[in-house]
Amino acid sequence: MPDMSASASLAMTHLVTLAELDEDKVTPGVLGFIVFAVMALAVWALMKSMTRHMGKVDFKEAPDPETRAAGGEQAEPGQG
Repeated sequence: MPDMSASASLAMTHLVTLAELDEDKVTPGVLGFIVFAVMALAVWALMKSMTRHMGKVDFKEAPDPETRAAGGEQAEPGQG
């Protein structure tokens, strides 16, 4: 299995060179921009969906069936 150890050592040399980056020059790069853009699009889509669903909500409370049957007068709890 000499191929496995050679590929493992090659991978380790790549990882070591990645670890030696100058911290003052590190930027998010293209991947960071793509992740940020996807998150921004997801938030925009969720806000649009929430606005559409909130438009369908009826905020008026339906009248109580007991008060409607009594002609608008609600009976007191002690009278029954």
